[in-house]
This record gives sequence, C-alpha cells and structure tokens, in this order.
Amino acid sequence: MPTNAIVKRILDVVEKDESKVLGVIVNAKAITTKQYIPRAEAQSAPGISYAVPDPSATYLVVALDLDAPFPSFGVLGPILHWIQPGFKAGPDNTLTSSEPFVANYIGPAPPPGSAPHRYSFFLFEQPDGFDGKKYAPADGKPLGNLHRMRYNLDSWQKEAKLGEPLAANYFLSN
Repeated sequence: MPTNAIVKRILDVVEKDESKVLGVIVNAKAITTKQYIPRAEAQSAPGISYAVPDPSATYLVVALDLDAPFPSFGVLGPILHWIQPGFKAGPDNTLTSSEPFVANYIGPAPPPGSAPHRYSFFLFEQPDGFDGKKYAPADGKPLGNLHRMRYNLDSWQKEAKLGEPLAANYFLSN
C-alpha cells in the first residue's frame, strides 16, 4: 500500500486548523469534516469552494477513498475517485472548472458489509503549464479501475509538480 504521507499530513492539519477545510458541496449542502453521506447522495461530482490565496491562479482537486476495500483491511487503497484540473475562483469562494478531467469522478461504492470509508478531497494550486492530457486517458475516456487502485498521491504530486495541498476535507460513506 502506498504510504501517501501527504494525505496524513494535510488531514492532520485540517483537524487543527479550520482555515484549511475545503468546502465540499454534496446535493447543494456543504459538508462538515467526518460527516456521513449516504452513497446514493454522492454519486455526482461535488461542488468545491475555498477562499483561495490567489484568485487569479488555477487549482486542481484530487479525491481518494482512503479505506478500500475495508477500513480494517485497506490493501487496495487508496482508490482514486477524481482528478479535476482547471478550477477558477468565482463568487462566494466557489471554484468551477470547465476543463476536461484527468480522472473522471466516481462516487462511493464500498463493498457490502463494509464500515464507512473516508472519501477525501485535496485542493492544490495547479502549476503553470500543467497539461492534464498528459495524465488522462486518451480521447476523454473514463479512467479504468486498475489505474485507480493503490493510488500513490505522493508520487503523482512530485510527477505533476504540485506543491502542498492548500486545503482538504472528507466525508464518510458506505
């Protein structure tokens, strides 16, 4: 299982500093960290909001299931659930993107009998010259499951030349 030190680091920060909590909007409702969301309510990509430090910059969101297949046995995790580049600041700190995904959003789908999984969202400033097509499947196709399992965010952060996450949040679902 990948170590994903970045995940632990930013989630620890979020626990202590509310200014680092990413706004995640599911079914038109802003979630709180650790909130339980039934899987049926989280099958569409969420809205994102944050008071970004530079409103003229572009941002990127990565979402992971940290507990696959079971929280007590995470041998397949983390599972990549979404990489969306191109977020721009709008009114009321909303972030919107019209760029193609790098990894299409997939909603929660823990196996039957599983305890709730943590579905985490990480906001990065997108580096100048970032080309999402370099990392995405050809022709806008959905990313296959094999490429989502045991996702190493630490490695991709270095490869894509991302800095530290600016904010994060997560909800629970099963």
